[in-house]
Amino acid sequence: MTADLSAGTASAAAGPLVVRLRNWVGDVLLGLPMLQRLADAGYDLHLVGKGWARDLLAGHGWPVHGLPATFGERVRLLRRLRDETGATAAARRAAPARSRPPIDALCLPYSFSSALEFRLAGLRALGHAHEGRSLLLARALPLERGRHELAVYWQVGDALLGRAAPLPQRLGLALSTAQRAAADELKQAHGIAPGYVVICPFAGGTFEKLDKTWPDFAAFVRDELAALAREQGRQVLICPGPGEEAMARRDFAGALCLEGVKLGTYAALLADAALMISNDTGPGHLAAAVDTPLLSVLGPTDPDQWRAWGPSVQWLGGRGTWPTRAEVLAAVRARLAQA
Repeated sequence: MTADLSAGTASAAAGPLVVRLRNWVGDVLLGLPMLQRLADAGYDLHLVGKGWARDLLAGHGWPVHGLPATFGERVRLLRRLRDETGATAAARRAAPARSRPPIDALCLPYSFSSALEFRLAGLRALGHAHEGRSLLLARALPLERGRHELAVYWQVGDALLGRAAPLPQRLGLALSTAQRAAADELKQAHGIAPGYVVICPFAGGTFEKLDKTWPDFAAFVRDELAALAREQGRQVLICPGPGEEAMARRDFAGALCLEGVKLGTYAALLADAALMISNDTGPGHLAAAVDTPLLSVLGPTDPDQWRAWGPSVQWLGGRGTWPTRAEVLAAVRARLAQA
């Protein structure tokens, strides 16, 4: 790793940098500390990601361009950003004499197609070696399996800056004034009092083809959590995403259902929650990103690689074992006693 860093483009090349984000909320949040580190080092970030990424990262002030649907459109967008930002020209001017050609982009997805898009757009991208795409990248880093995904992203910052740094303790998602105001309006409109608990019983995708949804989630909320909420005078909130509304109404009728909440508003709502209980899914990472106490209920997920990151995080289960309802209830009681 030391030799790899010494061959880096060095922090002297700071300037415009075009960054392709990953396609999942959790991945984007785990890469956030690396992005903030590069911004602090002087890089002018121009991000490309899913439509929700603009609202999610609004508090950081970086421009976020929506990811087009087709391959050709994505190449054209990257080419336009190359020309408008002057990323390639700026990187070449800042590069030390006789150094390797400069980096002007980061390709955070692991796909072959994303690397090809950067190559065809004329951008020299740094990314991880995967799926035979090393020849398409200006610089390919070894993808070390088994490391936490935050450390994998952090390695990109190490390589670009030419120096290693300790892993960050927290994700540090910044909230905008507008996002906080929207959350306050939502709480006022629905009579939401302090001390509320947020649940996220949904889980996008799978882990090694296994469902990441805790089988006992609905029963736990209906019985144990409902009784505890009545006992302590707390409200239970659920914020379903697109396509999750029917499940929320059907299986979690006892919770206050807030539909159509944008990610930034969701983050601001979580920032004031006493606790979030979540599967291994994006909103769990969102709670961790704003330092909200999080109880992460894991089953097939390997926590060493994918657990939510931060000092407010506690997880139960994982590596193929689900926790019992009694274990989750005991953890919820203990966390709320600290709130």
